[in-house]
Amino acid sequence: MPLIDVFRDDAFSTVSLTDAILKAPHKPGRIGLLGLFRSRGITTTTAVVEEKNGRLSLIQTSPRGGPASTIGQEKRTARSFLVPHLERESTIMADEVQNVRAFGSENSLDAVQTIINERLADLRAMHEVTLEYHRAGAIKGLILDADGATTIYNLFTEFGIAQQTAELDVATDVRNQCVDIQRLIEDELGAEPISGYRALCGNDFFDALLASDAVKDSLKYQESALLRTDIRAGFEYGGITWENYRGSVGGVGFFASGEAYVLPIGTNIFATYFAPADFLETVNTVGLPVYAKIAVDEQLNRWAKVHTQSNPLAICLRPRGVVKVTLAT
Repeated sequence: MPLIDVFRDDAFSTVSLTDAILKAPHKPGRIGLLGLFRSRGITTTTAVVEEKNGRLSLIQTSPRGGPASTIGQEKRTARSFLVPHLERESTIMADEVQNVRAFGSENSLDAVQTIINERLADLRAMHEVTLEYHRAGAIKGLILDADGATTIYNLFTEFGIAQQTAELDVATDVRNQCVDIQRLIEDELGAEPISGYRALCGNDFFDALLASDAVKDSLKYQESALLRTDIRAGFEYGGITWENYRGSVGGVGFFASGEAYVLPIGTNIFATYFAPADFLETVNTVGLPVYAKIAVDEQLNRWAKVHTQSNPLAICLRPRGVVKVTLAT
């Protein structure tokens, strides 16, 4: 089989390549592992979030059989979010597969397949870390682009609300402060079910919390178990699991060193929507996490380009349900 025809084999069709990249070894970040974000595909490039302000009030007594008190129709607000488009490519030159033959094979298909798989694995890892970065931004309420400066979405501006914040004084009663933080979240989420609380902490915040007398005294009772594990993976105190988050892009941590974000577990306030790729064959189809396609140099037959793209919108639907915590000075 001529080398250039290899890339036109069914093994390198859009469907086959996308299937291959989806089956690549999964290398999620910590947020992905925690399963905080529910994920689903959508058929459009815009996600619409509808907000309905639920109301709670006491009901006045009335005579049996008499008229009931009434409430008006609840107002709804719809907000549109354009799904970010992320793409990256890798070019395979003809010289890279020149004189290369897979072991035990008489043709170049297996050799090219190996190279393609290696590129797909590298590209998949880049999409994964970018998605993790966007999800961290959604938790913080500020989703930034890869440069760390350009704002994709400020969720507080989008929803017209202010961020909930708290200061933690590690020199005083930390447990009561933990309860106050949980109450802030509960008051905001109302009837939203919550199964627990987790804090994702920067390095300085985590170290200061771990060094506080109140926490050290509490950990004495868990010490035997904690000695066998990496305590940075998380310890429970005051009803919150405190975890030292690891993750950075270009040397800049996903979470600032002196900050922590306390979030509810078991809720539906975190979501990731995947829009379809901008290929003719994917128009109006349900979006997948990552797509892959290959293009060939039709003029000189010198290269083949592996194109990958993802169209994810990571969002927190109730940004005030997450509390930003800093250390008291």
